[in-house]
Amino acid sequence: MPRKLVIVTAVLVVAGLAAYQFWPQEPLPPGTRADRVVVHKGRRTLTLMQGATPLKTYRVSLGANPTGRKTQEGDERTPEGSYVLDSRNPQSRFHLSIHISYPNAVDVEAARRAGVRPGGAIMIHGIQNGLGWIGRFHRFWDWTDGCIAVTNSEIEEIWRAVPDGTPIEIRP
Repeated sequence: MPRKLVIVTAVLVVAGLAAYQFWPQEPLPPGTRADRVVVHKGRRTLTLMQGATPLKTYRVSLGANPTGRKTQEGDERTPEGSYVLDSRNPQSRFHLSIHISYPNAVDVEAARRAGVRPGGAIMIHGIQNGLGWIGRFHRFWDWTDGCIAVTNSEIEEIWRAVPDGTPIEIRP
């Protein structure tokens, strides 16, 4: 391959990656409140809802073994079902984190019948502290232990828009 073509290709690749990482997103208007969150695992999306109206959709990373329901501790799956965003941790090792009420009674009973522990500590969170520079590139693979990950600026926006007690539905 001619040297000029290699250089032009490299410049275009770097420019494309920079555009992907730094292209501005439309922020939620100040004071926006969601009354429900919907996650589509297959689409890798999290949508903030107000009634039947989508407010904003975010691209997410999931557990490293994302297909299927979470059935036990350590399976690296993101749960599926209806839960509640019930607390938040401003001191999380993943920038900020909002706790999902997994396991619910159905999950606990299924784990009991299977003779396993259901697991827990499932969150919506940002990037691990100190690695925030990864930004949107975290979406290139599913890397969590079962959580739902967004960029640090996105978790800050979700944190402001979603009060404790908000229902979350996680769909396949």
